[in-house]
Amino acid sequence: MTISTLRARLAVDQRGLTIIEIMIAIGIMSVGLAALFTAIPIAAYGIQEGNQLSTATFLANQRLEQVRNVRWTAASGLLVACDNLGISASSTAAPTTVSSGAACTAAATTFPDESPMVAPYANYTRTVRITDCSVAPGCSGVVDAGIRQVTVTVSYRPMTGVAVATSASTKSAVVTMYVAER
Repeated sequence: MTISTLRARLAVDQRGLTIIEIMIAIGIMSVGLAALFTAIPIAAYGIQEGNQLSTATFLANQRLEQVRNVRWTAASGLLVACDNLGISASSTAAPTTVSSGAACTAAATTFPDESPMVAPYANYTRTVRITDCSVAPGCSGVVDAGIRQVTVTVSYRPMTGVAVATSASTKSAVVTMYVAER
């Protein structure tokens, strides 16, 4: 049988689909659509969780950049000692400046807790804790008066499969960096 005769025969034999074939196709498509509709909330949850975690990490890194730019210098030659960075008195206290020189700001809270943050980040809280590494056990075993450990924690209420989690349930992005006296 040649290709031209096969084409002619197929063009003449167009009988269509039977009702059984249509019912089977509808059944297969129904199973596929049901699986798709089941996966949509899970996918939306994953996207929202990723968005919240990315935002929290961004906010933590933003604060670390601000901390990095604060003046903390030792006295040497004509330079006056200046500490605008500060130290947290405890794990629950915001950092305050330890001393101030002529070129420094007066003693104050350097990075107050933000609970909640301003819009559009009202669903997030941000805390900064600065640890003095000169006091034993130091920072990860390093004892040095010229180093401080800065920890920024940004917390948020995560999404659940159906809504926002309760206020007792929070997730956090924690970013840490060491700052050396200049």
